[in-house]
Amino acid sequence: MVQLTNSWTTLAAVLSLFVASCQADTTVTVTTTTGPAIPKTLWGQSFEDVNHSGDGGLYAELLRNRAFQQVTPNTPEALNFWHSINGAELNVIADPVPVSKALPNSLQVKIPTGRFGLTGFGNEGYNGGLKVEKGVTYTASFYYRFPTASSFRGTVAVGYQTTSGLTLGSTSATISGAQTTWLQVSVTFTPAQSAFNNNNYFTIVFDSTAAAGQTVHFAMLSLFPPTYRSRVNGLRPDLATALAEMQPGFLRFPGGRNLEGNTIDTRWQWNNTVGKLVDRPGRVGTWGYVNTDGLGLLEFLTLCEDLVTTPIMGVWAGFSLDGHSVSEQDLFPYIQQAIDQINFAIAPTSNPFGLLRSQLGHSAPFALTYIEIGNEEFFSSDTYASRWRFFTTVLSQNFPQLRFIATSYSNNPVLAPDPTHWDVHSFKTPGWFAQNSFFYDGLARNGTMYLEGEYAAVSNDPIQRHDRLPYPTMKGAASEAAYMTGLERNSDIVLGSSYSPLLNRIGDTEITPNLISFDISTVYRSTSFYTQMLFSTNRGVSLMTSTLPNPSGTIFWTITRNSASQYVFKIVNVAADLENVTFKLPVSVSAGTLIVLQGDPEASNTPETPGLVVPVTTSYSLSGAKNTFVYAAPPYSVSILRLL
Repeated sequence: MVQLTNSWTTLAAVLSLFVASCQADTTVTVTTTTGPAIPKTLWGQSFEDVNHSGDGGLYAELLRNRAFQQVTPNTPEALNFWHSINGAELNVIADPVPVSKALPNSLQVKIPTGRFGLTGFGNEGYNGGLKVEKGVTYTASFYYRFPTASSFRGTVAVGYQTTSGLTLGSTSATISGAQTTWLQVSVTFTPAQSAFNNNNYFTIVFDSTAAAGQTVHFAMLSLFPPTYRSRVNGLRPDLATALAEMQPGFLRFPGGRNLEGNTIDTRWQWNNTVGKLVDRPGRVGTWGYVNTDGLGLLEFLTLCEDLVTTPIMGVWAGFSLDGHSVSEQDLFPYIQQAIDQINFAIAPTSNPFGLLRSQLGHSAPFALTYIEIGNEEFFSSDTYASRWRFFTTVLSQNFPQLRFIATSYSNNPVLAPDPTHWDVHSFKTPGWFAQNSFFYDGLARNGTMYLEGEYAAVSNDPIQRHDRLPYPTMKGAASEAAYMTGLERNSDIVLGSSYSPLLNRIGDTEITPNLISFDISTVYRSTSFYTQMLFSTNRGVSLMTSTLPNPSGTIFWTITRNSASQYVFKIVNVAADLENVTFKLPVSVSAGTLIVLQGDPEASNTPETPGLVVPVTTSYSLSGAKNTFVYAAPPYSVSILRLL
């Protein structure tokens, strides 16, 4: 994580002595003094395409290897996830007349003679098969051309088949042998029945007799189910809904290491992620699989609007994960690319990139304040100082209204100009998070703000080389909540925080644990998801000053006021025993709502036990107006108590 120097150890010792006498039954006195206003950005989300969280996940496209991006033609691997039906000859070729400069490959389909029935090809999607739902309308599209003119004119059936050949739903599209240039065909179809299992393909098939001997080229094939908010080229609704449930204050994108690339050439480049899908070349992402970049810059910015959240946008800063840093004299093309990226987001239409955004359907500039310069640049600290200087100097001259976030250690190297914002990453044990809830209390109040851009309780092993958690546990979620009380208490210098990684496709996991896991049909909300959601949906407006927790204790809290003038208590117990907490308020309260997340310390929400640990909401009454009450915090629990 980013190393910060502070005096919290001394503060912790003093506080420990102060509260030592009340550890068994903690007493918390709340004053009328309000602390800092709680920033709307305090609880957010950090997206990175890892674990197939984008392609095959949040991005709703159902076909895998849909455009033969970044594959070697004339190899079996180029045909991954595609299947011949009834003897059709398939080969991925470097098309002599490609559908676009970005997509040089196409699928060559040869219909053999002597076949009966339907012949063609199919795609298995991201699961070895596709889920088919009755009554759901799917949108399919493809480009096709005949390499030489033919008298053929007929139809293809576009839809779903089981792997045994049973049609589940389809429609027809007319194709002509006279079509020797690329033509896009778009259709919709609605299955009349659901499939019993996921052993199904998306298929395009010909009448074998009518098309015998024909050769057709296909490119940029696509299949979408209904999407979140019915967006074209949109998002998987159940995953986007889970993100919306958290009411995030920000979305950090396009992600950590996947921004950097394994090489300079394979870095994330915004201009390759906008425009028509046929003009997006894709790339081999940092985590080893092809990114289609269908989920691109415009889609990220649109998601921020749909979630009513603040974008924190990363720009590539001259370092790739193979250890290469761009030299000072060669930086300016990359700085210009960052300028263009920012202009695409916020420039008026008089700017060519603002005009491009408008032409793509969003005429108004997006609301953008924060730009992150690189990612985890402590891995390249020997060159980050110069790169930071060049990037921020030029970018701030062009965009003086923006705030730039540094991503190296705060004390190594020394950066100039001085950063006003730092991104901190913390992947630790549950114990570390519980013991470091006062991490920010001793930091100087000098205008510097901190973003906990990535954090998670990832392992019970302090060395973190063994016993990495497959899913978040209740113990981990409670410890994260303890740490989060410290973030909220210090929200005058903490801009925001986000758990990472955000999403994980089960079966395609590169790193664990993850906030949300999912498969072809189900979303699994983790214990940590519920902790994040409870804090975010009960953010409050301002912090109330109160007795501080014992930094070495096991019970943690913050008290805020919300827009409805309720007192909002966040109470966290990381111990194995129930703990009583007496609250003394400056006013009387009588009733409200209690939400409790609790469970066995190693309990996790998994595909086998998806709802093992979930929040429980009940009414809470004090039997009359009182200014003092006792709350019994269950073992390993996160409690939200709203009182009025």
